[in-house]
Amino acid sequence: MVEAGKVLVVKRYLRLGSSAECVMCEYGDAPGPQCGGHQYAVLPGGHVEPGESAAAAAIRELNEETTLTATAARLLWTGTHNGRPAYYFLATDVSGVPRLSGDEAVEHCPTNHFELRWVDAEDLDDIYPADLQSRLTKLVEAGNQPRQAQ
Repeated sequence: MVEAGKVLVVKRYLRLGSSAECVMCEYGDAPGPQCGGHQYAVLPGGHVEPGESAAAAAIRELNEETTLTATAARLLWTGTHNGRPAYYFLATDVSGVPRLSGDEAVEHCPTNHFELRWVDAEDLDDIYPADLQSRLTKLVEAGNQPRQAQ
């Protein structure tokens, strides 16, 4: 979701007891045995439930994590996230005020901290997966271009 040249992300700090149980240690090839902690950002999202379309899952997860309602306007990209298929949609007709909710609100604690934040392209350097940084930067920059008369 892009608004006024910013993208809504979930900033996260995660520190688990051991690197063996931490997907971010595995992703970053951290030596362990203890998880040193990780600060990163992700887009709101989650898994597709049986019988659910990827677009419906994206909107459901957005609502579950942020309380926002929206429409999935179009598929932007596909990829993988933690070994699972990932679908990235542009959300439009967004309404509400973003508030941390769902599992993220329940699990929120000093070693598993979540924060919703609107960030601009310069603040996407910690986005996970990392290949989203250039894609999101282009999306934000394209949204900041003046519209041409048709």
